[in-house]
Amino acid sequence: MYSCAQIFVVHLKNSLMTAFIAELPFAALLLITIVLAYLIGSIPFAVVVSKAMRLQDPRTYGSGNPGATNVLRTGNKAAALLTLFGDAAKGWLAVWLAMRWAGHPGGDVVPFVMLAVFLGHLFPVFLGFRGGKGVATALGILIAVQPLLALATAATWLIVAIFLRYSSLAALCAAIFAPLFYIFGGGVAWPAHAPIGVAIGAISLLLIYKHWGNVERLLAGTEPRIGAKKEGAKQAPSKNTRAGH
Repeated sequence: MYSCAQIFVVHLKNSLMTAFIAELPFAALLLITIVLAYLIGSIPFAVVVSKAMRLQDPRTYGSGNPGATNVLRTGNKAAALLTLFGDAAKGWLAVWLAMRWAGHPGGDVVPFVMLAVFLGHLFPVFLGFRGGKGVATALGILIAVQPLLALATAATWLIVAIFLRYSSLAALCAAIFAPLFYIFGGGVAWPAHAPIGVAIGAISLLLIYKHWGNVERLLAGTEPRIGAKKEGAKQAPSKNTRAGH
């Protein structure tokens, strides 16, 4: 249990932080939050987890994609789950912090933070701007924005993944339905705000773009199903080849 003194100190810190943020020019606050969100998004959990667990760098096998699905190709489910959790957590953390601390009379920074943390994952400065596909990070963002929306979107992914066994197709379906869920559920299941809806739509388009190579393979019938190991998994695709999921 917290003592009265501890509660007072926490409340005082929150009040001082809120007052400090309110005094900042909106442009300065926006720049700071975008940079911080991008750096949070740039943390490559697939690489960090693989190194910590003494596994091969995920950029050197399978699809070459630093994401949970590619890490799963090692057969280490714990590493894949930790990668999934880390990528989702960073999306949630950046948006949660923005929603908690970055209120400003000059405008709302949350939609910009949503995009910045997602772009950080797709194009991380720590990996030479070659990142993952963004599925887990997008889920983390949605959890922070509206847990019920995240649940509906995750259920869409899960249903497609279970019945069709294509991770990429599940991600594409979830990306298409997420903004539709937000629009049609607005005012019914959750409050809707146009800037947040635009940010969700932009994230969905970016996610579809990053999966375009998967779309081509799905149409050609060459996309691997969940659990399948690619041949030649010891080598990552060349820089001129779009990575798989």
